[in-house]
Amino acid sequence: MTCPAGLGALTWPELDERRCTLVVPLGSVEQHGPHLPLDTDVRIAAAVADGAVGHLAGDALTAPALNYGASGEHQSFPGTLSIGHEALRILLVEFGRSACGWAWRVVFVNGHGGNVATLSTAVAQLRHEGRDVTWFPCGVAGSDAHAGDTETSLLLHLSPELVRADRVVSGNTAPLTELMADMRSGGVRSVSATGVLGDPVTATADRGRELFEALTARLVAAVNAWSPDANGMLR
Repeated sequence: MTCPAGLGALTWPELDERRCTLVVPLGSVEQHGPHLPLDTDVRIAAAVADGAVGHLAGDALTAPALNYGASGEHQSFPGTLSIGHEALRILLVEFGRSACGWAWRVVFVNGHGGNVATLSTAVAQLRHEGRDVTWFPCGVAGSDAHAGDTETSLLLHLSPELVRADRVVSGNTAPLTELMADMRSGGVRSVSATGVLGDPVTATADRGRELFEALTARLVAAVNAWSPDANGMLR
């Protein structure tokens, strides 16, 4: 019998004595401007994980996604559901401890930048405890910060029916380094009334497909090489 690639569809005997790599999408539920769905980050992370798992060396499974993250900077926008950094750290540590009770190794595929510091801390703790846990960022070099060209292009490829094309507007395009101080004190709304940091007007589905394929290929190469850096990140 051919087993599905997703952990959630299996039974425990189908996992008994398997030496598998568990690929875990991690994202957030937060505002992504007036045109993108609240689950954009986890939607991207899950698609990249699912797209990569069939190409990984050895036995690999995708876990059901971890939908909630640390998104306090978006809290002033309706729909945002943030569990905060400490709750996220505990969740990741306990998840890793449990998964490593039967999985050979674990990689968190992260779709939300606000999770990075907490993810690095949690993975460092797990690795210190002797568990082979790593993480991979779904980041694109040179991309805009939030709900701009990059994320909108990806969603136009992955879930075009969820992109509200009639609501696409340009946001604050200043570099994130210039905005960070105001965002730390007042959140994203203090620098963008729409919640957009970047310019989604230029987004296309073709660019989204290229970005998705590149992210998926990077994840496959990173997991197959399995060479985590000092923060437990796979590149």
